[in-house]
Order: sequence, then structure tokens, then C-alpha cells
Amino acid sequence: MSVVHRLSAGWLVDHLSFINQCGYEICDSLANPGGVALRPSVTSSEYHATSTFPATSSRDGPGLGHAVGETEGKTVKTRYVFREEFFDISKPHIAAAPEQQLLQGYPEVSFAEIKASSSAEEPREGTKSGGDDSVAGARKKRKRKCVFNQGELDALEYHTKIRKLIWEGTLHLVQEGLKSGFLHHATTELSCGKNVAPGHVDCGLAELCEMAKQFPAVNDSDHPAVHVLDDETSSPEQDLLSCVTENNSNCAKIVVLMGQKYLVPPKSSFLLSDISRLQPLLNYKKKYDVIVIDPPWENKSVKRSNRYSHLSSWQIKQIPVAALAAPDCLIVTWVTNRQKHLRFVKDELYPHWSVKTLAEWYWVKITRSGEFVLPLDSFHKKPYEVLILGRVQGSVKEAQRKSEDLLPIPDHKLIVSIPCGLHSHKPPLTAVLAEFVKPDVECLELFARNLQPGWTSWGNEVLKFQHVGYFTVLRNEN
Repeated sequence: MSVVHRLSAGWLVDHLSFINQCGYEICDSLANPGGVALRPSVTSSEYHATSTFPATSSRDGPGLGHAVGETEGKTVKTRYVFREEFFDISKPHIAAAPEQQLLQGYPEVSFAEIKASSSAEEPREGTKSGGDDSVAGARKKRKRKCVFNQGELDALEYHTKIRKLIWEGTLHLVQEGLKSGFLHHATTELSCGKNVAPGHVDCGLAELCEMAKQFPAVNDSDHPAVHVLDDETSSPEQDLLSCVTENNSNCAKIVVLMGQKYLVPPKSSFLLSDISRLQPLLNYKKKYDVIVIDPPWENKSVKRSNRYSHLSSWQIKQIPVAALAAPDCLIVTWVTNRQKHLRFVKDELYPHWSVKTLAEWYWVKITRSGEFVLPLDSFHKKPYEVLILGRVQGSVKEAQRKSEDLLPIPDHKLIVSIPCGLHSHKPPLTAVLAEFVKPDVECLELFARNLQPGWTSWGNEVLKFQHVGYFTVLRNEN
């Protein structure tokens, strides 16, 4: 199960285990009656998609499975797992001072002290870990003026308020992880530097969505709202870009786009498009009980890097949540640590969508030894991100929710995990949300970059982390 430990502070989550619990297995028939080659599919040997939030007491992934014997032929199974090295975060990106390391106890620090520390010219560079594997690049940064703007002061004040909560909750969960062996004590002096991980796969999905705008206009009345994947036919690229693609079988499938292969897990559906082509999702005629949103927030670093497109606050408000949400829908929005964005979600975005804010949760990023990936009081970047949870205000009353044995959404919970080395690969929320929603609910992720069994996913890079290049062959059987 992806939840390794659950405490009152929150959850310690195994992101890699969650991915591999989908059980990607390529099944290829070497011989069959009539000599007709069967199209390869990916079978999940242990995944039973009867519930979006399956109950399980084990965090172990599914077994390797067994070769399938046929009376007139053989079948080879090749299991694919997500490449472990993407989660090999063994040391912090910037090492904290010894007295500020998580396991050394909680240092009481006032707002004034954090402000004074943040006005320093450079972050602490930590201990060199050999060769070029230090943060020597930090020395090259321009000197920072000591005058804070209002946004920076607001961010420091917010951090001061939640700092103790983050530290103590993370410490309790990390201690449990060390006891169980999920996390491991560092064997050498804590150092900083780059964690070695293979490069990302450049699939050009966003560019493909731009190209799709040049396709001839499709008449909605003549065009199917759903393209169902099967084993008999290949999928025309225009179908994958003009309607929701659905895999309603218990086997995962492979789709090919511009010569690139992507794995589609069982009982999942997706729409690959940009925000100007959302109509197929509305034509899908589904209402969702859970909607997770990871908007491409506008900020200076995004503008400078040109790494991915961003949306203005006005554009985000135009997302048709009311048309997609079921009554009492749980809305979860990922937010950067900028106070401007936090205030926008609570004061403008959620009221615009008729959503009542219920809670703030925090995703805390740690190394394999349980240390923060960045010093907790680092000025430029924090080792945590924020989620704002709310419910669509509608006809479902609190008394009815209690009668369905649903717990109220608690405030200030932590989701602690070793982060993926790939940019913006967020941890799964399926297991941590399970106790707050009914079984077998419809779930939607907006601005997704990967797929999940039991979920509908939309985005202009929705297949990004499904590329076969991010997976490796674990074992063959025949």
C-alpha cells in the first residue's frame, strides 16, 4: 500500500510503491491458433479495480505473476516497473546546519531570527561531498539585498506559523519510518549536492496539443465522446486528441503517439489537450466526487525558465469546475508557497467555484534517511508544498455525511514522502483521501502528468510520466 505509516500528524507515503502496484505486465502471445499475432497488452495481475480506494493492509506491491500457459501456444509476460533511481534521493539538495537537522531536535526560532537568517547573502553550503558534487554554484548567485517586499514578509510570517507543525509532525512520521526500515539512517556525515538521476524523456506532448488545434473542427454530434482502447485496433492520433480515451478493462494498454509508447493503466481514462480544448471532457457526461487540481501557477522562475506554460489567475478561474463536480465534491488544489496564490485560492477561486475551504495540508519532501530535502528555513525554496481542500457547497448536509460514516476533513495534516526526481511528479492522494470519501467514487485530476487506475486525468502532458522510458523490465517469464 502507498501509505507506509499513518499517525495523528498525517501519513508517510511510498510514491514508488503506489506506481508499481498497478502491475504493468506486457503479455505477448508467441504462438496461438491460426498463427495470428495478438496485440501486446499490459496485464495487472493483482489489481482489482472494483474500488477507486481499495482497502489493503500491506504496502508491498503486487507479485511478479506467472507465465500464462495456453493449450496451443505460449505467452510471455514482461513486467515493467517505474525506474527506482528516480526516487533515489539520498541526500539533501542543500544541507542544513547540524543543529537544524530534523533528528537533532526542534530549534525554537522566532520570526525575527528567520527574517535575519533569510537576509543573508547566501544559503549555507553544507559539507562537500566530493568533486563537483557540492553547491558551489550557490556562490555564484548575485548578492541579495536585505530589504524584503511585502510578499516575502507575508511568506516568512506564514512559514513561522506552520514551522513547528511541519517539524514535529515530520519527525514523528520519520521516526516510524526508521523503526520499520522503510527509511534508513545515513551511514556517513550528512552532505549536500545533486542526487544522480537519469534525464527526463522529452515527449513533446504539449507541442502535440498545439498541433492538434490545426485539426479540422469536429462536429460533436457526429463524433463519439469516448474512444475505448481495445486489443484489435491501433488508436488514430486524432482520436487520442479529440475525445476522452478510456481503458475500461482489467488490463493496461499501450498507446502510440508520434512514435512514442505510453502505458495506460487499467480502469483509467484521459484527455490529452490544452485548456482551450476542454469540451470533450464536458461531453464525457461524468460528474466527479473528487477533483484534484495542480495548476501551472504563474511565477518569475517559470517565466525565466520557459520550462512549461503557465496560466494566469483569471484563466484558472475559467476552469468549468461547476460542470464537472458532483454535489459535495471534494476539491484539492496544489498551491505554491507564494502567499499571493494561497490567498487567491481561499478568497477568490474557491468562492467563485462555490467551494468552501475546509483545510490546509502539507506535502513534506524528505530524503531516504529522513532529512528534509532543503533546510526547513531556506528562504528561496521550502521542503514542503501546500494543498487546499474544500467541498462544493450543495444539497448534501453534514448530518447525511456523518450517516455515511465519512470523517470530516481534518486541518493541518502532513503527507511525507521521498519525492520523485522528475519535476512536478506529485505523490498520489488516493490512499490518504480514502477515509474521507465514499467507496467507488468518480475521481478527476486536472493538469495531470500521469494516470491512475480508477481516475480520469486531463492535461496537455497527461501521459508524460506514462512513457515507457520511465519504466524498466523487471523479469521475463515464458
